[in-house]
Amino acid sequence: MTSSPPRRARPLTSAEAGRVEWDLVVVGAGSAGLVGARTAAALGARVLLIEASGFGGECLYTGCVPSKALIAAADAAHDARAAARLGVHAGEVRVDFPAVMAHVKQAIAEIEPVDSPETLAETGVHTLRGRARFDGHRSVVVEGVGIRFRDALIATGSSPMVPPGIDDVLTNETLWDLTELPETLMVIGAGAVGCEIAQAMARLGSRVTLVHRGERVLPKEDPAASALVMAALRADGVEVRVGTTVETAEHTGGRTLARLSDGTTVIADRVLAALGRRVDTTGLGLDAAGVEVDDSGAIRVDRTLATSNPRIRAAGDATPLPRFTHTAGMFASVAATNAVLGLTRRIRLDDVPRVTFTSPEVAAVGVSTAVGESAGLRVVETGHDDLDRAIAENLTAGFTRLAVDRKGRVVGATIVGPRAGESLGELSTAVSLGLTVRALAGVMHAYPTYSDAGWNAAVRDAQSALRHGAVAAVIRLLRRVRRRRT
Repeated sequence: MTSSPPRRARPLTSAEAGRVEWDLVVVGAGSAGLVGARTAAALGARVLLIEASGFGGECLYTGCVPSKALIAAADAAHDARAAARLGVHAGEVRVDFPAVMAHVKQAIAEIEPVDSPETLAETGVHTLRGRARFDGHRSVVVEGVGIRFRDALIATGSSPMVPPGIDDVLTNETLWDLTELPETLMVIGAGAVGCEIAQAMARLGSRVTLVHRGERVLPKEDPAASALVMAALRADGVEVRVGTTVETAEHTGGRTLARLSDGTTVIADRVLAALGRRVDTTGLGLDAAGVEVDDSGAIRVDRTLATSNPRIRAAGDATPLPRFTHTAGMFASVAATNAVLGLTRRIRLDDVPRVTFTSPEVAAVGVSTAVGESAGLRVVETGHDDLDRAIAENLTAGFTRLAVDRKGRVVGATIVGPRAGESLGELSTAVSLGLTVRALAGVMHAYPTYSDAGWNAAVRDAQSALRHGAVAAVIRLLRRVRRRRT
């Protein structure tokens, strides 16, 4: 007989959870699972969140939080060394790597309570530690106990890919176990994670070789952004090898000897793989649940986040959708709302923002600014050598570009420069709401800021429109009328 859950949400045993038919069972307590569970609880649903290991997931323990803490330390070291550009001489910079890693762990520890079962209970979410396996279309098993649900949300995440044939390779999950700074480090893969970690470790004192099979780093970004980041990496001492792969690797004497496709060799104390992520749903019982996966193992979902089982939804890295913390949270909120209220809200994929936290940062949203006229768009740009804040800080290597459609709407943007991620928020709003460059130009901006760059580009584009077509004709008419009257 089904009973009601305890009045006050709290961590449960599997036996306790099995006595209740839940409105929503969420499997996985990473970014997607946490937001999905909290959203459903806020809507008054009976929610059970099941997690096999740590509440908080990859973002908290091995992704966003530790990597940005490491980057902050690396940036501090770099800024001290580079202060002479502003007339400030800091002297010799000493990096205490164990203290840096202590800072990383402290950042995790300070944020960790926000995602704890105790904090979740305060928002109305019941929690259960254990590994869940679906045994039917509307039930899961944890520790041998069946748990029934009306709807479910799968948010089991992903794991880093590891290249075959290389022993003792680090990933973004194991990098944080380092206690000593590697004298030499080889990073394989020059996407966002590879570039961020390669630059950070070089700034902390490692001799870093970055190996990438593609012809440019950050291959998903505007080529001009990639070029600036590659120049910055090299300026920081990273040896960048593009168009190159690791053919063989031999681990001996505590070091790795890698032979590359360009005929050279690299000897490294440690190797970091930054080759992307994969989904592994083995043991989750998706067949029993009637949930289909694609060829890569990711769970197929439609734009309402429903799987092939209409009572089960999925969000986050377990799906083929863009794999960012913010998409995981946003899409999980949509999935949970649809499940609890029976709605069919659809997600949008044309306004997903992304940031690579290198120095300079690369931030982008919407249509690529590299597409240009071939897609019927025009691109307007402000170079940061023409941006007063950048000039004042002597950090002018960067630009802000807007992609504008035939109706004058901002449909994409790329920013390269300091705090690009912060400046992107306004342009993401413009893309999401379909704002025109004229509307953007009409908003007063505080001076001097890095966000001035996007505004300046919009102002110039709006002013250009005043000199052509019907608008120009009306302006000329108004000027003539005004002169006659005066």
